[in-house]
Amino acid sequence: MDDAVVMFPSPAIGHFISMVELGKLILTFQPSLSIHILIVSAPYSAGSTASYVADVAATTPSISFHRLPTITLPSSTNTHYETLIFEVLSLSNPHVHQALLSISKTHKIKTFIMDFFCFFSLSIASQLNIPGYFFFTSGAGCLAASMYFPTLHQTTTKSFKDMNTFLNLPGIPPISSSNFSSAVSDRKNKAYEYFLDMAYCFPKSAGVIVNTFAVLEARALKAISDGLCIPDSTTPPVYCTGPLIVTNNQTDGDTECLNWLESQPSQSVIFLCFGSLGLFSMEQLREIASGLERSGQRFLWVEKGLVVKSWAPQVAVLNHKSVGGFVTHCGWNSVLEAVSAGVPMVAWPLYAEQKFNRLMLVEEMKIALPMKEDENGFVTGLEVEKRVNELMQSDSGKSVRERTIAMKNAAKAALSEGGSSRVAMSRLVESWKH
Repeated sequence: MDDAVVMFPSPAIGHFISMVELGKLILTFQPSLSIHILIVSAPYSAGSTASYVADVAATTPSISFHRLPTITLPSSTNTHYETLIFEVLSLSNPHVHQALLSISKTHKIKTFIMDFFCFFSLSIASQLNIPGYFFFTSGAGCLAASMYFPTLHQTTTKSFKDMNTFLNLPGIPPISSSNFSSAVSDRKNKAYEYFLDMAYCFPKSAGVIVNTFAVLEARALKAISDGLCIPDSTTPPVYCTGPLIVTNNQTDGDTECLNWLESQPSQSVIFLCFGSLGLFSMEQLREIASGLERSGQRFLWVEKGLVVKSWAPQVAVLNHKSVGGFVTHCGWNSVLEAVSAGVPMVAWPLYAEQKFNRLMLVEEMKIALPMKEDENGFVTGLEVEKRVNELMQSDSGKSVRERTIAMKNAAKAALSEGGSSRVAMSRLVESWKH
């Protein structure tokens, strides 16, 4: 029987792609493995992974995909997409159990790696005596906060949204209670409960694999390994194996924008892109446009139906010599792509854990300037103009740029022979052989 690794990604597009990239990385360390990826359909429409899946299936025969039966949720008034994902994943548990049993008929399953959103399935792995690992698709700072979540929960009866204070968590800068994801800002919210249950599962896992690298988040990683984030239980081993980035198909999408970049001076263009769920009101779009125009900077802006009509090949754009700055929604994959390209950022968070990521990028890593929004999340054209010019022309922009380039070199070193991420990956794969 061949050895196999089974992976269970969240259907959120960024989570899904980074887990498949982790699968490809595992194969470079142990080519004899076969990798089986369980697919669950997302409970909302947010871009399709179909062409990406087809491409991986065609180019990497050791990776196979198993589509689980579609779950139809009862129509509810819940608007948090995190809650919808948790519910679909929870209801998929019997299908996951079935899939693991079916794969184990022809393979010896060495390990089961699940997205942290799929924590419901850890119990199945234990039942079947398969080591269960979590894959954490955000950074180590966010992992530290997630691990510490039960402790925060026990120290107060208030919701984050009602606190109006700064909280001190191990390994990260003081965080305003308003910077927690809207999914956990209210204790009475179902998503809050799910995230809390997830946090209680970390100590029960065989380990946590994180899409980051040691130098980028040294302080958060030290707090985790010192046991400060899970004071009442055992901290599982943590493996930093990043940055994991899609490197093939860099030029898929709109090549027109790459042609336009060719004719621009070096580091002169500011690139704006807001992720698969980033949608703005008409009023906000007008403010962005007027701010960009007044800044006088060259810009390339990707927004559905605006400026670049289709998806831009983000990795290729960020790595283009003409690009000198990136206005981003702070989705973790985009952050790692910018770091790997050495492009400094203006951080404009929109949803999920992105406000938290902004805090880490600005205060801890010092590789971004913050976009300041009002209490309703609205950003004026004046603020857009000010931050874009600050990044491209000021001393504070220059120091962020230098720091980002240092991190680009550190990322490259981490992935090289003997580098921290390669060593962590090889330690992880070795542990499955025993």
